[in-house]
Parts: sequence; C-alpha cells; structure tokens
Amino acid sequence: MRSREYGPDLTPPWKKQRPAPEVPAEPDLVVEEVATGFCGAVIRCEKTAEGPTVTLEDRFGKHRVFPMTPRGFLLEGKVVTLVRPSAASARPRGPQRTASGSLAVPGARARVARAGRIYVEGRHDAELVERVWGDDLRIEGVVVEYLEGVDDLPSIVGSFSPGPDARLGVLVDHLVPGSKESRIAASVTDANVLIVGHPYIDIWEAVKPASVGIPAWPSVPRGQDWKTGVCRALGWPENTGAAWQRILASVHSYKDLEPALLGRVEELIDFVTAPAD
Repeated sequence: MRSREYGPDLTPPWKKQRPAPEVPAEPDLVVEEVATGFCGAVIRCEKTAEGPTVTLEDRFGKHRVFPMTPRGFLLEGKVVTLVRPSAASARPRGPQRTASGSLAVPGARARVARAGRIYVEGRHDAELVERVWGDDLRIEGVVVEYLEGVDDLPSIVGSFSPGPDARLGVLVDHLVPGSKESRIAASVTDANVLIVGHPYIDIWEAVKPASVGIPAWPSVPRGQDWKTGVCRALGWPENTGAAWQRILASVHSYKDLEPALLGRVEELIDFVTAPAD
C-alpha cells in the first residue's frame, strides 16, 4: 500500500481564504478600513520602519493613518489589499494643484516682485505660510517678510510708505478683541494696509491635530511657556525647535490647516495683488 504524501498546509480548500485583489492606493481613492470602519479618501502613502502606511481623510477633514495590511480595506464593499502606487500611477491626474489648492502653472517663472509685501509676525508663522502658499506667492510676485513683533508696527508701516500700487498686508499672532495686538492694529488706519490675525495662542495650533497625529492640542496652564507645556503634555522632548520641525513636516497642503488661518492668509494675498483703483 502506497503512503500518501501531504504538503505542509492541511487546510481544506473550502476553508482557505482567497487572496484579495491588490489595489494601488492612489490619491482620492475612497476606501473603508476593515477593523475600524473609518471611511475616507487616500491622502498619501508613506514608507515606515514597520511597513507601508496610508493616510485617509474623511468627509469632516479628519485624518487617520493605517498600516497597509493584506485584506485590510473595503473598496465598494469588497475586501482588497492596498499597495503603494507605482511612480507613474501616483502622478496627479488632470490639473495639478499647489499646496494651497490653487491650480498649478507648470513651467511658470516667478514674477518680478511687487512693491506690495506681506509681513508675518513670527518665524514659524512665516515658514508655514511659505510651505503652503510659497508657489502661489512666487507666481504673484508677493514677497513675505518676517516680522519679529507688532510693538513697532505703526513706525514700520510709516517706513514702508504704502500706496495703491504698494499695498501692505500684515498677519498677526493671537489677534483677539481687547489684546495689546488689537489696540496696536487699530492705530494703523491707512487704507492701503490690511492687518488680520488668527485666534490661536501660537501658530502651532493652526495645524490640525489629526495631521500631527495627536487627538487635540493640550491645554497649558497660565504662566507656563505654551510651547514647552505642549511638549511636556505630549511627551515630546522639550526642544521647541525640533517640535516645530516635526509639526511643519506634517503639513502637506491647506487641508492640514485650520480654516481660521486659511481665510486670513488668502485675504492678505487678495489684498496685496488687487489692481490699484
């Protein structure tokens, strides 16, 4: 009697799981993560030490990062395995857009700088504006300058000598009613100057927590340095420079920023680029 030889897998064929089809995780592909039920559009894929991950954005703008595990997602109700797209398929289809969401102009040269300017209070604020709106600003010929503080804003405006062909826009930190900043801003009455601000204690808060990978920006007790307090609360090393680089690296487009900042920066760009009356 001949003995039968069995392979290492004795699972009956009807119990074996069929491999799920592999689908490239291309931008804007809408899928559902099997374990959590989180549904969103693909924002990006990244390579990590633990393996590839995909970031999804739901209809409320919330971001979640998931490992690209086999059979980990549903596409139109069917189980699929997401894979990193090839270089060719990862290219955006149709009109490309800048980080601010504007239509990109391939091959366009930077315009000669306008006389008008945008001043931004805070070095981190200026870096964030450049990261998201840099391409747009170069096309429009708008130069952004770092403003260390607003205490001397009236004299700075006077030295700039704004006019219809040289408008000045200013973005101020934490511009809320009753603050010192609001009183200084109110003292500048030139029609060719627009001063706007965001409500955040620091520009860090203008980045959506989900984009940074945290549930929310922590509350820091009064009297404590806010940035240092944030690092402590999040368990980050108390190196605010390194923390900012970590936050800035999480910003890929306007979708990673809060609307209260987006509207103010767009308002300034429109103001300084509007044709003279």
